[in-house]
Amino acid sequence: MKMRIGVKYVIILELVLLFVLIVTLVNKKMNNKSEYVLTSATDIKYVEFNVTYSALDKAYAYDIGSQSEEIKLNWIELLSYLGAKYGGDFSKYKENDINTLVKKLQSKEETIGTLTEDMKHYSYYYEAYEAVLGGLVGEYEIEVASEQNPTEKVWVKKYGLKGFAPIAKNFPYSDYDDFGVSRSYGYARNHLGHDMMSQVGTPVVSVESGYVEILGWNQYGGWRIGIRSFDNKRYYYYAHLRKDFPYVKTLKEGDIVCAGDVIGYVGRTGYSSTENTNNIETYHLHFGLQLVFDESKKESENEIWVDCYNLVQFLYKNRSETAKNTETKEWYRIYQMKDPSVDAFLQNNNEQ
Repeated sequence: MKMRIGVKYVIILELVLLFVLIVTLVNKKMNNKSEYVLTSATDIKYVEFNVTYSALDKAYAYDIGSQSEEIKLNWIELLSYLGAKYGGDFSKYKENDINTLVKKLQSKEETIGTLTEDMKHYSYYYEAYEAVLGGLVGEYEIEVASEQNPTEKVWVKKYGLKGFAPIAKNFPYSDYDDFGVSRSYGYARNHLGHDMMSQVGTPVVSVESGYVEILGWNQYGGWRIGIRSFDNKRYYYYAHLRKDFPYVKTLKEGDIVCAGDVIGYVGRTGYSSTENTNNIETYHLHFGLQLVFDESKKESENEIWVDCYNLVQFLYKNRSETAKNTETKEWYRIYQMKDPSVDAFLQNNNEQ
């Protein structure tokens, strides 16, 4: 009798241990999956954007070149695939990798969905890269000089890069990748932006269409402008603007700006609690890009700023040409643009 009870006990114990093991493995698998498959964009706490210029340029070229083809490619999807493949480290980038990916997609044997279904990190990289690049490529209309009469302008519909470099066309500047270097004014901190050294008064251009969220003095940034993208994911920060004449005179908080519009002028204000003080050694534009997945984190220790050096190099492809009004001393863009995102934003606000 004792022998039978002992055998039953061992069998029961083994079954219990087997059950515990199965539950543990299932939970582990589910936890691993939930670590990378985002339920919402607010799951993102940190983004390291180190996509190289070469990768940006190649993905963009594939996107543009495919728009008349049956299989249309999306540059953000291509880059997100590579991000997942490299673990976000684009020092591993090889052009052959993106070429191979595109061949698979164009063959119709695979889709981006089937190719990435087993990539645990893909959803993260797509959310992150879409947040960085989402408003820069698409359809738009722009004025160009007429071929028949160069003094006249005509509107042309296009698909392509509708984001602009922060410094206007024909104005020189110098820069290097200075993201993360130390700063000491006020308190020790890292440089969360990209400095573009240029001459005083150089026109500063809105990179993307959006609305002016903030405009005024900050002791660290001096005269500065903060522009928010219409999807609220990107906050563009333009700082150290010119003393006495930092902005386009009519610009105010809440205004809508179109990509390529002149918004302000390069200076060296800041590093002072006294308004309109030149306390920066070198004339330059501090250009920053903050990603906002959670509004409660926008002005906190958990802000997400990204290195936009390679992005600025890429945006050099599209520089807004400007001219000066000799009476007002203001600079203005020569060729206007119609961005559908502006109309969509205004329509949505009118409906609310």
